[in-house]
Amino acid sequence: MSTSVELLLPDLRCQVGESPLWHPAEAALYWVDIEGYAIHRWDSASGTHRAWSTPERPACIALHHAGGLLAGMDTGLFHVTLPQHSTQAQATPLAAIAHPQDGMRCNDGRCDRQGRLWVGTMVRDMGRAAAAGQLYRYDAQGLSAPVRDGFITPNGLAFSPDGRTAYFSDSHPQVQQIWQAPLHDDGTLGQPAPFVDMRALPGRPDGAAIDVEGGYWICGNDAGQIHRFTPDGRLDRSIAIPTSKPAMCSFGGADLDLLFITTIRPGQPQGDDIELGGAVFVTRPGTTGLAETAFSSPH
Repeated sequence: MSTSVELLLPDLRCQVGESPLWHPAEAALYWVDIEGYAIHRWDSASGTHRAWSTPERPACIALHHAGGLLAGMDTGLFHVTLPQHSTQAQATPLAAIAHPQDGMRCNDGRCDRQGRLWVGTMVRDMGRAAAAGQLYRYDAQGLSAPVRDGFITPNGLAFSPDGRTAYFSDSHPQVQQIWQAPLHDDGTLGQPAPFVDMRALPGRPDGAAIDVEGGYWICGNDAGQIHRFTPDGRLDRSIAIPTSKPAMCSFGGADLDLLFITTIRPGQPQGDDIELGGAVFVTRPGTTGLAETAFSSPH
C-alpha cells in the first residue's frame, strides 16, 4: 500500500484551506480558503483550477441537490452558485445564525446520509478559548436551535456508513476530544460518548472523513499526520504529510480511493511550512470512501 503524498496543485497555497468536497458528477474537487474569502475548484479531467471570491468567510461547503453548493459562512448558511464567466460567487442567504457573541463564524460542516447539513460555529479568535461554539442542524424544517453547545473549536464532523452514528470533535488545544453519538431517524442526536482522547496522540483533531469500513480519518493538526481510527476507537494507522497543519480530509476520485487533504499556512511558518503550508495534497490511503450526500433543499 502506497502512502506517498503528492501536491494537487504545485503553485497554489491557501491561508486556511478547508472543506475538500468531491463532486462525482463533475469529477471535480471543491474546497475553501476561509481567510482568503474564496471557493476553489479543480477539474480532474483537465487539471484546470478556478477560484471564486465570496462575500464572507466560507468555512464549509456541501453539495446542493438543486445545483451549486450550500456554504456556511460568517453570518449563516448560503446557497452558492459559481458563475462560468465571473470570479465572484453568487451567495443567496438561506438561514441566519444568531451567534451568542461577536466575532463568530461557521466552522466545520457536512451533510449526513439523509441530506441534512450539520454545522458548528466558533469564536474566530481561538486565543480567547471562548466556549461559545454551537452545533446546528439544517433540514426541511430550516435551521434548528443549537443541538449541542460549549464548543471552542467544533470540528471532525462525519457520519458512519449506515448513517446511525455522528462523530464530532473540539480541536482547541484545551480540549482535543472526539465524540460519537447516536443519530436518530428524526435528526436528533443521542447522548454523546467519548470516542478518542487526542491529547495523548500527535496533533489536534481537526476535519475528518469516513471510509467504507467505518474507519474514521482525522487530520492531526500541528503534527502533520492523518490518523485512521477503527469504529471501536483504536488507532489503526497514520499517514505523514510534509506540512504541519492538515485541516480536513475527504475521499474522492472516480473510485473514491483518493484522499484529498487541505492545509493551513501558519502565521509564522517554519521548516517545510515555509514552502508547503496551505497546499492541497492527495494520497492513496489504501481504502475507499463514501460519496458525500447532497443537501436536500427545505424549499
